[in-house]
Amino acid sequence: MTNTTALEPEETPTSAVPEADEAPTAAIIEDEEVSMTTAEKASNQLMKMVGTVVDTGIGPLTGSIAWAEDRLARVQGSRYEHNDNPTRTVRTDEHDDIEKTITKLILESVQAASVNGFVTGLGGFIAMPVTVPANMAGALVVNARLAAAIAYLRGYNPKDPHVITVVTLIAVGSNAQQIAKTVGIKIGQKVAMEAIRKLPIALIREINKKVGFMLLAKYGTKRGLIVLAKGVPLVGGVVGGAVDATMTHVIGRTARGMFSLD
Repeated sequence: MTNTTALEPEETPTSAVPEADEAPTAAIIEDEEVSMTTAEKASNQLMKMVGTVVDTGIGPLTGSIAWAEDRLARVQGSRYEHNDNPTRTVRTDEHDDIEKTITKLILESVQAASVNGFVTGLGGFIAMPVTVPANMAGALVVNARLAAAIAYLRGYNPKDPHVITVVTLIAVGSNAQQIAKTVGIKIGQKVAMEAIRKLPIALIREINKKVGFMLLAKYGTKRGLIVLAKGVPLVGGVVGGAVDATMTHVIGRTARGMFSLD
């Protein structure tokens, strides 16, 4: 597989995206004196970006379900049965196929995160009222799409608010224990998702606000960029692709652990 594998044609067509020069140039946050209103807007937009890449895709990236189905079809060949529902019923005879497909998705995502120029190839998808550093936004959409695709293949609905909250926490880089702590549960990894599924939707909305600010801290602010860059190689002030690829591999492993087969 070459480094262009992650950009292989996928069956679901994507809508046109704005040209790169249409993206705004204002910095998302200059310092801690920026009003809470601005921070709230920024975090909401990052959460919306996650929802978009999971649902319909962004730029050349199709949504998580379409991507997962396409790759599963390639693994199964004539044995493949298309699914039209957001929740996939996993047959007992296809567990090995699911695992092979997940491995392929992780590999493609790691390669995408490590390809120089991949983010700029996404076009002007960051056409938002506030600007997210390109390498950060690229890592966010690649990692969120991967986590949601794994959830889908394991029989979870990536459009369910409970699932998308966990997907977003995984994209931030949280492990199972951190996710459980964030949502206020004290349990082991194997039963974490079942407990999260039982949380009231009102509580999930409150958790999402917190997750939005976690996204902002990691992907949106200059301070977040500086923190992430500490101790890692920089190229022209931008975190190198190898660092993004390493994080993407960890995220794939975490998603595999959180979204276990029932």
